[in-house]
Amino acid sequence: MTESKAAPRGGLEGVYAADSAIGKIDGELGELRYCGYLLKDLADHTDFVETTWLLWNGELPSQADLDSFRPAMRQERGLSKEILALIGQLAPALTPMDCMRTVVSALCFDDSPSAGDDRATNLHRGVRIQAKIPTIVAAYARLREGKDPLEPRQDLSHAANFLYMLTGQVPTDEEARILDVCLVLHAEHGFNASTFAARVTAATLSDMYSAVTSAIGTLKGPLHGGANTAVMEMLLEIDGVDEVEAHLDGLLARNEKVMGFGHRVYKVVDPRALVLKDFSQKLAAVKGEPKWFEMSEKLETLMKMRKGIDMNVDFYSASTYYYMGISPDLFTCIFAISRVSGWVAHILEQFSNNRLIRPRANWIGHDRRDYVPLDQRG
Repeated sequence: MTESKAAPRGGLEGVYAADSAIGKIDGELGELRYCGYLLKDLADHTDFVETTWLLWNGELPSQADLDSFRPAMRQERGLSKEILALIGQLAPALTPMDCMRTVVSALCFDDSPSAGDDRATNLHRGVRIQAKIPTIVAAYARLREGKDPLEPRQDLSHAANFLYMLTGQVPTDEEARILDVCLVLHAEHGFNASTFAARVTAATLSDMYSAVTSAIGTLKGPLHGGANTAVMEMLLEIDGVDEVEAHLDGLLARNEKVMGFGHRVYKVVDPRALVLKDFSQKLAAVKGEPKWFEMSEKLETLMKMRKGIDMNVDFYSASTYYYMGISPDLFTCIFAISRVSGWVAHILEQFSNNRLIRPRANWIGHDRRDYVPLDQRG
């Protein structure tokens, strides 16, 4: 084969694929902004539904906006009997992300997705998908355990209702607020792999359901979603704080990746990770079980000392979710419950000023070759 004379960096690194006004990452400063607003300010002062409005509309909502948007989101939480039956069929055989991908695609069952629909129609579809995904995840989790799904409650917030449907218990205000902020932190992150997949699908003028399904399929990949699941699995393998250093030494000696550290974009600590560390510490105190936080903190310290690598958003989200009673294999689904707000924002933005996304490949194959008849081949 001939070698490329100027092979580009892999993974489209540094390539600008489209204009966007949704999420801006400054990897050098360790800053993330949604529509111009610093994420830390949004995490401190808004909730997930308000943040979703911001991402979809580019501006913070008025009180009148929220008075219509919150009820609209709550009214769409329920699932039809056909969708619940489908989840019941899938739950024993499929992983959580496989089930979510299939069921979100099936949400068009009681809709009529078509190409080129107006913004109002696609906003309504975004509300439907955003509102129903937590119900899908909770129903899956209960059905696979032989329990009946719980109907969503209209009197609970987006985060509190999910925890209720999942566990059967109304969460404390602190737990609900922590999960809500976690959803704000994960809602948007520029042209990450799943968001880009959603935009590529939308750019063909496919429909909202197809674009979100593309994103879920991409998030399922362990190089994108799933890192916090791997972090928790690692913590569960370690007997206690005293065993952390030996476990890490073993991983490093075998050149195995230590999940939850480093980031493709951030050159300093991921700003979301600092908030999640605080949440993990708070829940450790509330639950009276400091083990998971203490092991995490020791791993963080040792990785910084040994490798000079900072933690990322996945590291402390693992113990935070685990403290809330969420099974590790559902962690990527929590990611999707949040990130769907960003996906929908990007799909809407793509539709608003569409251009087919059609990159070229850098050719590294053979030059021109002459056909060789079958009887002359060696």
